[in-house]
Amino acid sequence: MKRFKIALIPGDGIGPEVVAEGTKVLKAIEQLDPTITFEFTEFPWGCEYYLETGKMMADDGIEQLKSFDAIYLGAVGYPGVPDHISLWDLLLRIRKEFDQYVNIRPITLLNPTLTPLKNKTREEIDFLVIRENSEGEYAGAGDWLYKGKPEEVVLQTGVFSRKGTERIIRYAYEEAQKSNRTLTSISKANALNYSMVFWDEVFEEVGLEYPDVQTYSYLVDAASLYFVAEPERFEVVVTSNLFGDILTDIGAAITGGMGLATGANVNPERKYPSMFEPVHGSAPDIAGKGIANPLAAIWSISQMMDFFGEEQWGKRILSTLELILTEKDNLTPDLGGTASTSELGERFIELLKSSD
Repeated sequence: MKRFKIALIPGDGIGPEVVAEGTKVLKAIEQLDPTITFEFTEFPWGCEYYLETGKMMADDGIEQLKSFDAIYLGAVGYPGVPDHISLWDLLLRIRKEFDQYVNIRPITLLNPTLTPLKNKTREEIDFLVIRENSEGEYAGAGDWLYKGKPEEVVLQTGVFSRKGTERIIRYAYEEAQKSNRTLTSISKANALNYSMVFWDEVFEEVGLEYPDVQTYSYLVDAASLYFVAEPERFEVVVTSNLFGDILTDIGAAITGGMGLATGANVNPERKYPSMFEPVHGSAPDIAGKGIANPLAAIWSISQMMDFFGEEQWGKRILSTLELILTEKDNLTPDLGGTASTSELGERFIELLKSSD
């Protein structure tokens, strides 16, 4: 029997609604596969917790999470709590403390009707973005000098260590080699004359160890254009923390919107738990209305199963996602349907159980 301990952090806004549907998928897998069982522990952390306690998570929250195999996060952010507090004191704290240095975002068109791009097919929009997730532009290094005075100066320092840069690039090369796909590096060396020149040099150095991997390198502004105009250029992409954050939202836009955007925050060495999440945000304007789209949260369960080495379940969830997207009446309003969050989730379970 394979037992996986899952920490649930439903979070804010629509987070609890979509995490509930994703958790149902895990419970359905338990019913369908007698070799797998899950143990769930829910934590109340998030913005409501902050408004009550002044903290986004318990003081010993990181210690509490260490024993889990994975963390399942719903969403973080709510009116009344500054974004930099909600982000840095929960999501980014977990990423950094658990050295989840690999962020994996699939950019895959599951249904051709979902893309706003003319004449683009599923085969032309199907790539993987591997984003550095622990340092770079989100290292939090800098200073605020002479605050409130005419000579006020703000410094925001990007941190690109040899260790951090090399390990994310090597991970991307390994993924490209394993899957027999091309690898594209995205940087901005013409303007960022230290960090991105260093990034490009490391990309070339590591590439010498993978002569069988075909590579490309684009400036981030050109890559942004190609994500929209020629997404078929990309198979595996590796880029920095900030560029990856921006580019993957473009990727979401061309594949159906943020309601289908998922991400994995991975510690490949498995020294610490990895974290899986829909990346659509807390959407407080629709929270509690029962119309939130849970498919991104369910897609993140597919990523979780892949991480656990249960790839057959990862693929089965993904194929069920493709199938349910053909059933217009069973989709939530953002996808043109009339179903509620729970109705869509229940229909997904029906389809998952009948698939094989």
